[in-house]
Amino acid sequence: MVSFFRKAILFSLVCFSFNTLIGQKTWSSISSTEDLYANHEALLLHLFDELNLDYPGLEKVKQSFQAGEIVKAGDYLLDYFETNGYANHLRKEQPPRSNQTVAAADTILKDVFTIQEVKAKVPYGEDGHRDWYYKGPNNDREWAWLSNRHQQLNQVLTTYFKTGNPKYAIYIDLFLRDFILKSQPYPEKKTRGSIWRGLEVSFRAKVWPRIFYSLINSEYLSDATKLLILSSLPDHGDYNRKYHAAGNWLTMELSGLTSIATNFPEYKRSEKWFAYAAEKMAESMVDQVYPDGVQKELTAHYHYVALKNFEEFKNTCGLVNRKVSESYVQTIESMYDYAAKSLRPNGYIPLNNDSDLMYHRDNILRGAKDFKRPDWEYIASNGQVGVKPSTTSFFYPWAGQLISRSDYEMDAHWSFFDVGPWGSGHQHNDKLHLSISAFGDDFLVDAGRFAYSGEVAKKFRSYALSSQAHNTIAIDGKGQEKGPRIVAAPLDDTHYKITSEYDFATGSFEDFIDLEGTVKHQRSLFYLRGQFWIVVDRVITDRPREIETFWHWHPKCEIEQVNQMIQAKRGTGNLRISPVGPGKFDLQRINGREPDLQGWYSPSYNVYEENTVTTYKTKIDGNQTIVWLIQAAEGEVDLIQSKIVAESDEAIELELKTDQVSFQLSIPYFDSGKLVFKKH
Repeated sequence: MVSFFRKAILFSLVCFSFNTLIGQKTWSSISSTEDLYANHEALLLHLFDELNLDYPGLEKVKQSFQAGEIVKAGDYLLDYFETNGYANHLRKEQPPRSNQTVAAADTILKDVFTIQEVKAKVPYGEDGHRDWYYKGPNNDREWAWLSNRHQQLNQVLTTYFKTGNPKYAIYIDLFLRDFILKSQPYPEKKTRGSIWRGLEVSFRAKVWPRIFYSLINSEYLSDATKLLILSSLPDHGDYNRKYHAAGNWLTMELSGLTSIATNFPEYKRSEKWFAYAAEKMAESMVDQVYPDGVQKELTAHYHYVALKNFEEFKNTCGLVNRKVSESYVQTIESMYDYAAKSLRPNGYIPLNNDSDLMYHRDNILRGAKDFKRPDWEYIASNGQVGVKPSTTSFFYPWAGQLISRSDYEMDAHWSFFDVGPWGSGHQHNDKLHLSISAFGDDFLVDAGRFAYSGEVAKKFRSYALSSQAHNTIAIDGKGQEKGPRIVAAPLDDTHYKITSEYDFATGSFEDFIDLEGTVKHQRSLFYLRGQFWIVVDRVITDRPREIETFWHWHPKCEIEQVNQMIQAKRGTGNLRISPVGPGKFDLQRINGREPDLQGWYSPSYNVYEENTVTTYKTKIDGNQTIVWLIQAAEGEVDLIQSKIVAESDEAIELELKTDQVSFQLSIPYFDSGKLVFKKH
């Protein structure tokens, strides 16, 4: 049922449209409490309806409101917020006035926003308001959503306090007044519109309190705008309380709800909102995070999003002397542990599923300080400070991810091998994918996420999700189907083995899109620390097949082909892939192919470029094992002679020789206990 105040707001909006024609003030000229009451009475009344007027310090507000002196009550309310001393962590001393400017902030003042690498100017509508539904030049709804999170105002606010130039605070004032009035009426239902969607609501719920309290004593944030913020925040709280989603969305939405509840205890529902958020955040953490510390979407980017919001909730509680459980803190620590140990030597996170190539070295160093973890500090600093971890590589049995390293130096080998479930969200069909970095640079890469909607997504999204965009295989031209979203138990130690000399992991997949008959792809990875990787692909099939193996290279790699061998040069490093054994392949190098997309790379949302993909095709009559030797070196790659010695249904035996040493290996397809490694 629509409340009296909601009906009043609707009525006032209709009246406002009419009254504008007969001379009442436009939104941009409303500045005082009296102006707001004269033009949007219902919004002001809605605010008082949401306040606990018995809250200590609001005595004059209550008295005036009950006497029908609404304007006076509004002014008393602002006096209270100016002087009550609450939310001191957000309050700031106003800077001395100056004419200093900052170019980046000046661009925002022209309503030019850069959202996910796409810059555009927000147009104005015929009603004089900015078009808050504008989707940017790519017609991407994500552009509208993210611009309505108001994170651009954080930059403008920071610039104001840095320079003291009034124009930055004045822009914030007009921006918020425009937005809040245009956002009316609050829909009181779950929507996916550009303004009222849970994520955008939650982000604004964290940005606005910072603006409100830091500018509460500023002459440049008008009384009308302050009251509009106070009037709209309860709607934001109501939305995040009633219409939140699950997964990492819930984490973000309840983080916003907590921001309102703790920064504005004067609202009637603040205590209940906080209690609800605390209960659900704890439940969500258990539901979202595997016991090995990996968020169940199994996407490095969204792992950090969830971690950040769980941690933000803990920190918010600390600011208001509320405690979270020990298990809650321990889970945050385990999430940091994964983030630290999966970090590339160059400070970037893995690029897997719907991730961007994000730099998180500084975040890990901050977490190391907060949790007193010198081992994370050692990892993130490339061994410059901290304490060296007891092992160099790590396997996450619930996530099914092997992170291999040669050491912790900046020029170390690093690889990411996925034998886990599909993931609970933001998934790609990429099981058994392998990424490799060495000498500070990426060589073998995941293609990335490109975009979720708009023109970029229309062209690239299906490619981004496909197996063909990853370092795995296609069978008869078919990529992987969706796999299991989550698992009820971890992989046991038959799937992996880590020693001081080498790492090993193995996994399989057998559900391919529209593929006739039965087939299973088993992939085992052996990494000899500081030396080389061996990839063993075993295909078990009921009929002849065509197998295509994809190796995706970073765009900056210079690719050379010698017979069946591919070598990539980048910076001071080289990475070489060679098939082992007598098999013959149709080897192709593909760059930026269209319309059957192949050879494209996206390091971040809306950013893409051509890269080289080398594909190896071969026809098999029945069960077949294909072996790949991958070597990394600074300068020339040493020649390793390799051959297949024997093969069975359980393992393949290899011999590798250099001028100085030889290796005998028996690499199993499915049981780490059967791995044999000898060095002579």
